[in-house]
Amino acid sequence: MKKILNTFVNLYPVWIIGSSLLGYIYPPVFQWFSGNWMVGALALVMLGMGLTLHVDDFKEITKMPGAVFMGAVLQYTVMPFSAFLIARFLQLDPALAVGLIIVGCCPGGTASNVITYLARGHLALSIIMTTVSTMLAIIATPLMTEALAGTYVPVDGWGLFYTTVQVVLLPVALGVLINYKFPNIGKKLALAGPVTSVWAIVFIAGSIVAQSADTVAANAFTLFIAAGALHIVGFVLGFVISRLFRYNNAIARTVAIEVGMQNGGLAAVLAKQNFSTQPLAAVPAVFSSVMQTLIGGLLAAYWRWKTSPGKAQPQSDNATSVPSSLVDQNIVGEEK
Repeated sequence: MKKILNTFVNLYPVWIIGSSLLGYIYPPVFQWFSGNWMVGALALVMLGMGLTLHVDDFKEITKMPGAVFMGAVLQYTVMPFSAFLIARFLQLDPALAVGLIIVGCCPGGTASNVITYLARGHLALSIIMTTVSTMLAIIATPLMTEALAGTYVPVDGWGLFYTTVQVVLLPVALGVLINYKFPNIGKKLALAGPVTSVWAIVFIAGSIVAQSADTVAANAFTLFIAAGALHIVGFVLGFVISRLFRYNNAIARTVAIEVGMQNGGLAAVLAKQNFSTQPLAAVPAVFSSVMQTLIGGLLAAYWRWKTSPGKAQPQSDNATSVPSSLVDQNIVGEEK
């Protein structure tokens, strides 16, 4: 059963594409999944992330402050401004431009941890950077979205802040609290996290497409180009800038993946909850989820092939340990 569940989780790009196609072909399947359903689903995803974290994990930030700081800065500069410039260059419809900018302003997604592991990067650093960017999102995402998306449509910064607190801060904090107070319960709940996250993102993607099926189809090619360009820029600049600062390849790969991969589920919910007059604003998040996984997966395969286990790059004198919660979820384990 565990092997089946792991296979299900690893194939999540297939399920996203499948639910999007089903939402397009027969919208009623997913049209009901909106509003509080969508908010609740993302809250479950973020609770799952919180359940993989322990209080001690936050202490690891002090062991590699430079890399963590650089990753956070790149996350909230490269991606938001790249999204803004790409939207301008491609002359996207205002609603789609807003959606792409929201994607760029979101923190890294938990899928980056899996891609980092496959790419033989610095897994512990990846987990720390995802955590830091997620916490910073409470302030950075509303501010950056208001500044950049506000050039297209009016933006309610406080509304974005409230939604981010609701679906990010509270669930993650609850997960960490459960791990701290009730570690045995937290460990058991964490096992269901990846599967629950996949189901949540599948329903969110299907719902977004179902509610704007014709327009999604009409803009599919442009959105694939826009989303692909955004994530390629993130991967490339994350790697190049890390190398310029003389970090080794393992850390540079990790930073590239963290910068290049965004939390598409959060972007979709922020768009749906705060731009109700712009229903297309949530659509770029679906294309982003697909493109970042495909591009990240190809990069991981290349880096994995290029660096055999016996020739892996040294991590760092300050390398951190891998949190046991990831071992429990089989994200880290014996290579097959």
